[in-house]
Amino acid sequence: MSDDPDSGTGADALSPAGLADRLAAGESVRLLDVRNRDEFETWHVDGPSVEATLIPHMNWIQADVRDSVADLASDIDGEGPITVVCGRGEASAAVAEMLTEAGIEAHNLAEGMEGWARVYRAREITDADPTVVQYQRPASGCLGYMVVSDGEALVVDPLRAFVDRYIEDAAERDAEITTVVDTHVHADHVSGLRDLAGATGATAVMPRMSVQRGVTYDVETVIHGEELTVGDATLDVFHLPGHTTGMTAFRVGDVLLSGDSLFVESVARPDLQQGDNGAEMLAGQLYESLTDRTADLPDETVVAPGHYSEGVQPADDGTYTARLGELRERLPVYDMSNAEFRARILRDIPPRPANFERIIAANLGREDLADEDAFELELGPNNCAASPSLAD
Repeated sequence: MSDDPDSGTGADALSPAGLADRLAAGESVRLLDVRNRDEFETWHVDGPSVEATLIPHMNWIQADVRDSVADLASDIDGEGPITVVCGRGEASAAVAEMLTEAGIEAHNLAEGMEGWARVYRAREITDADPTVVQYQRPASGCLGYMVVSDGEALVVDPLRAFVDRYIEDAAERDAEITTVVDTHVHADHVSGLRDLAGATGATAVMPRMSVQRGVTYDVETVIHGEELTVGDATLDVFHLPGHTTGMTAFRVGDVLLSGDSLFVESVARPDLQQGDNGAEMLAGQLYESLTDRTADLPDETVVAPGHYSEGVQPADDGTYTARLGELRERLPVYDMSNAEFRARILRDIPPRPANFERIIAANLGREDLADEDAFELELGPNNCAASPSLAD
């Protein structure tokens, strides 16, 4: 049952990567979270095949004292083996052992939610030259990309926590990272743009309007209509403001790296740069980006976004992508006027990402963060999509 050696308790341990494999395969996961309610409601393992139950650790301590662990376990939803989760895998290990001793099949998620946040998967969208690789962080729904052509690699929206991973993957593909790009100033994760460029000697690139928000470090800039090259491949630059003033997408072949503009299940939110006061203006720009600026792109264009939301099923190839024509038919934005869209998106804006103001400050270069502090700041869901009503 377990994919790891015994964790030192009477219960087996399941690695975060093993859990990701099960979810990617669509296997049912019966999950018991033993953190407190606020932690669970803010952020927990989720997905189409997950059935999660919250029963805090203290309840299990009391049940163990009263010899009623099996009774309490009857409150766990679902059937089959139980995966126990906490913040770092310690309290959950104790609960998994209690369940095992009570004759209930259970295993501990090793390293807990912190370990879950370190899972990073790669899937190829295209395998010819240029090769486009999608990076997936299931803990937050963050997506990044590597474009490889003729011995060179370009990385789009790198995460600081995974800089070494990009370098290793490029080397495995006999490529040198020559360019690193951010699509915009991110609010949900600490960018790896400077770290990856510094480690590889690559050119760091950002949209000009993103830099004009007050970026304090040196980068090259691009504007709408320009091109970037990597090996034999060319990336067309598409300025798609709305999520932020500088949000910019990049098209390589028939793949649109859409960043935080158009997702496979919804569209970006417009309130993270200028708050509520500027949200209506940016919502109007987002509408124009989605309907006018991309109007000439063919329906066959593969949209490869910067995020996906919990509950979204991947495509048959394991990537979070969709054809633009499918999204034009499915998402209500394409049947709305600008005014209708603005009213709808502003009506029900979801909670903002945790620590988003400090993350923005770090990505502008205004705050220096140690690696562990940066990692802690971005733990949690990304919350970069608009309300689910925009996907109805």
